[in-house]
Amino acid sequence: MDTGFIAILVVVFLIVVILAKTAVIVPQQNAFVVERLGKYSKTLNAGFHILIPFLERIAYKHTLKEQATDIDEQVCITNDNVQVGVDGVLYMQVLDPGRASYGIGNYMFAISQLAQTTLRSEIGKIALDRTFEERGTINQNVVSELDKASDPWGVKVLRYEIKNINPPHDVLSAMEKQMRAEREKRAVILTSEGERDAKINQAEGDKQRVIKQSEAVKMEKINEAQGEAEAILAVATATAQGLREVAAAVVGQGGPDAMQLRIAEQYIEQFGNLAKVGNTFVVPSNLADLTSMMALATDIAKRKPEA
Repeated sequence: MDTGFIAILVVVFLIVVILAKTAVIVPQQNAFVVERLGKYSKTLNAGFHILIPFLERIAYKHTLKEQATDIDEQVCITNDNVQVGVDGVLYMQVLDPGRASYGIGNYMFAISQLAQTTLRSEIGKIALDRTFEERGTINQNVVSELDKASDPWGVKVLRYEIKNINPPHDVLSAMEKQMRAEREKRAVILTSEGERDAKINQAEGDKQRVIKQSEAVKMEKINEAQGEAEAILAVATATAQGLREVAAAVVGQGGPDAMQLRIAEQYIEQFGNLAKVGNTFVVPSNLADLTSMMALATDIAKRKPEA
């Protein structure tokens, strides 16, 4: 093998090595930070790029995807001096690869440590009972503080979620007893309210029943009074009509004779009944003067009413 061919192979090898070192393919949702002679030069986005041989190099590689990291459980002291273990999940995203490379050594470690200290501060502001209710508020406050601190690093903190809040066993037992007592209290209150409502409803029903009964008695008495009034009116009307017919018959032809005969019959009938009632009775002095009594009755019947 001659020397010229070997030289060509060496040159080709060097060219391949140089291209391998200078040709860069950046994947999607990634960014590479390029340094030129040890100084920041540019940021390469997704695609194919050629670097200047021996002058430029890839110093840092960053993913632009949203990243999630676990925040280890830590002991926090609440406002009422109760120790609780709290852990969570932190979500972040690199927005500026240059600042993320040179603004801090390890942004992931720094943000996770800052999340722990901020969480301890937020838990210390509230009592134990409220830590379970104020999870959303605690998460928002932690995200707000972390976002302010991570802005110079080119990292955006998107959200923080508390996974578990673990009180000590004795505190947890006391909380269970308290919740059980609270449930029993609510049950007693609901039972008493139900009994009260039932009594109120029963009293209201009794009241309505009494009112209905009194109204029924009232209507019954009104109807009876109206019936008696109508009966009295009917009797009076019939009596008046009978009297008018008797009067008309008396003044007509043969009326006086019929009236005298009727008076005589009733007089004899009533006089005979007196003997049946008792053994002693008073006899009128003019008992035999029957003719004068019939004449008096006839005279009264013939009188015309005054205008």
